[in-house]
Amino acid sequence: MKVLFTDIASLVSPVERFGELEILENACFLVEDGFVTFIGTERVPADETVSLSGQTVIPGFVDSHAHPVFAGDRAQEFAHRMMGESYGAGGINYTVGLTRAASDEELRSNLERIVGEFLASGITHFEAKSGYGLDVDTEARLLRIVSEYTTDVTFLGAHVVPRGEDREAYLASVCGEMLDRALPYSKWVDVFVDRGAFSVEEARRVLIAAVGKGLKPRLHANQLENIGAIDLALEFDCASVDHCTHLSDADIEKLAHSNTVITLLPGAEFSTRSPYPDAKKLVEAGITVAIATDCNPGSSYTTSMPFCIAVAVREMGLSPDQALWAATLGGAKALRNNLGTLQVGSKADFAVLDAPSHIHLAYRPGVQLVSQTYVSGRKVFERN
Repeated sequence: MKVLFTDIASLVSPVERFGELEILENACFLVEDGFVTFIGTERVPADETVSLSGQTVIPGFVDSHAHPVFAGDRAQEFAHRMMGESYGAGGINYTVGLTRAASDEELRSNLERIVGEFLASGITHFEAKSGYGLDVDTEARLLRIVSEYTTDVTFLGAHVVPRGEDREAYLASVCGEMLDRALPYSKWVDVFVDRGAFSVEEARRVLIAAVGKGLKPRLHANQLENIGAIDLALEFDCASVDHCTHLSDADIEKLAHSNTVITLLPGAEFSTRSPYPDAKKLVEAGITVAIATDCNPGSSYTTSMPFCIAVAVREMGLSPDQALWAATLGGAKALRNNLGTLQVGSKADFAVLDAPSHIHLAYRPGVQLVSQTYVSGRKVFERN
């Protein structure tokens, strides 16, 4: 089945250099068997033609950092923060209690709602972490459920030490039985290396165990303070190191000469009233930057990549072009896959914007501009 998409005001695709976009006006493109096989301005033969009526087409967003499988919410915690309370990692244990008590059906239902919201915001691929079970059975359960919805599944048993548990015994479990139970469902391992979570040496133990059994490494780091996690990320060639609010000049210099992507999470700073990282400084140093939602019930309960783009432009110093790049090809690089672009040969994952250009993602914050979302050339969302 050949489907030709026509009448596109602006077809936007990132190219390899950070922040640079290729834009084709009055465009059309052909999809065959889920892949793009032609891009141009002239029409070519097809089995079906779909007019996009002067809208803009962008690659589907690649959300490279999300915690979408959990139970309950932490609305009261958010309200208290907005009234001046500071953010720490303590609320994670509250979500752990609710998640352990939830049935598979309840967890799956909440996850499906979130996945639906991802699609409505133009996200066509997402990474998903565990980390709200923090015992052997519940972590395995979360990973099993979320693996039904994405191939980029991350074992985050080392999120925090559960309340009331012995620290050494818990670490032994994460590196032993919990890891073994996670392996059938997981591609990645992640550790929260920060104040109130795990030390660099503790994180190294987890990474050695998990990488030794075939998982690929990534880190949460430097969100609350700098405890030296960047050297650890580079030691293990982590695909990405995420948050990075607190970086030294030496950290930035090392990252600039590495393969590691920095994933920025604008929703987290917005929701915790924390300082925003200086993305412009990172880009000027030559670091590849991604933007992700960090969807979770405590510190970034958003599924909207357009919102994160708008905040990254307004508060982090990215241009609209750079922010779109970071939310598409940047996310793909943080997951080391080949998504996030619209070129001949690309998977036909794309979002249609009811706007004359991609700049409107930042220019019109809070407006539902995504009118349609496609995965492998198949429509998975349409705005009513």
